[in-house]
Amino acid sequence: MSFSGRKFSTSKAAGSAELGSKIHRQFRSAHEGHRPHAGLDPSRASTGVVWCTERANEHGFQDDPDSWANLGQGAPEADDDIPGSFQRPRTLDISVNSREYGPTAGIKPLRVAIANLYNAHHRAGKESQYTWENVAVVPGGRAGLIRIAAVLNNAYLGFFIPDYTAYNEMLSLFRNFAAIPSPLSEDDGYHIHPDKIAEEISRGTSVILTSNPRNPTGQVVANPQLSEIQSICRDRATLIMDEFYGGYNYTSNCDGTTVSAADNIENVDEDDVLIVDGLTKRFRLPGWRVAWILGPKEFIKAIGSCGSYLDGGTNVPFQEAAIPMLGPTKVREEMKALQTHFKMKRDYCLSRLREIGFTFKHVPDSTFYIWLDLSGLPAEINDGLNFFQRCLEEKVIVVPGIFFDLNPAKRRDLFDSPCHHFVRLSYGPKMAHLKKGLDGIERIVKSFR
Repeated sequence: MSFSGRKFSTSKAAGSAELGSKIHRQFRSAHEGHRPHAGLDPSRASTGVVWCTERANEHGFQDDPDSWANLGQGAPEADDDIPGSFQRPRTLDISVNSREYGPTAGIKPLRVAIANLYNAHHRAGKESQYTWENVAVVPGGRAGLIRIAAVLNNAYLGFFIPDYTAYNEMLSLFRNFAAIPSPLSEDDGYHIHPDKIAEEISRGTSVILTSNPRNPTGQVVANPQLSEIQSICRDRATLIMDEFYGGYNYTSNCDGTTVSAADNIENVDEDDVLIVDGLTKRFRLPGWRVAWILGPKEFIKAIGSCGSYLDGGTNVPFQEAAIPMLGPTKVREEMKALQTHFKMKRDYCLSRLREIGFTFKHVPDSTFYIWLDLSGLPAEINDGLNFFQRCLEEKVIVVPGIFFDLNPAKRRDLFDSPCHHFVRLSYGPKMAHLKKGLDGIERIVKSFR
């Protein structure tokens, strides 16, 4: 289904198909915002993955998670079992200095290490180089994006759908800019074309936010198109690049190349490009909550300072432990191992899903997500929410595609959403969980045929 046919109804009325589905009524109820407490708006309390986990908990997931296949959580396997991958620290040598409050922009040695990593991998031979003053360390990617949002001026901020589920809730916290969604077309793999960026800027958008590689579609915008997009934005718009999946790149024969807008920046202090990444995804350490933002010094100074009233800064012992991981040669070898392993898991999942009967217009070339089209399934399970409900009965978790659309519970009948016939499936977990989850999906599909 293409986004060109989307219906932007301002009515909250649900159609008969929606009213006849328990899981759809439950979804809408959770997002309507009933107020049993005067100061509470529960509709702002969770994003898609959290909502899905809450529903799974109602089916026993929290009590016995090992018996489930969680293909919904956007997390990579975190054990030390990947061939060629370095072993993560199991203990920390906590310095006396780390007992004190740390700088809200991060400790200088880690900022230096991050700048050096990007210079080695993306700025070799270029006159303009990152320094520690171009880096802010933040307690996770969402905290980093919230810091960026806090320092933006009055502007139209464009973002593309489908995209990361938390963008809408996160952006709605601030009143210093207006967030404007821009739908992408399924027909060309939800690709962000340079012409699309030019169109957004021509209608007054001065800040653009996007994940690249793309969550949930598993597609990447690479050079030369990425370079062209940056050229269009140069001196006209601030470009915020969520690059957490940059290491999960399967377009270069698993040679360890990381996709980043840092390759195309002309001047690190003049190009308005903010890059967000961290240890969460490509270093497989989501529990550490260590991430970073690279950008012009003026931006980074403001982003570092606003941490004093937003989040207080990043855990200092984990910052210290991160420094030895960021040697450029070590990271390159790590990325080779990562890409080889996750491409193998991607290929396994695609093969199993094809055997079950699913088809793919576009093979994901990055991330660890599959944007699974359900439209070919029987009517009882060919939408994301009902398919999700059936998966829970098989102890499998996926994320309904509707969560990657723009706040659908308040805009239209849920069945009008162009993401309605999709789910996001993560092949981040270990192979045993993938097999268990795909076995469950196969049982569901066979039961309706």
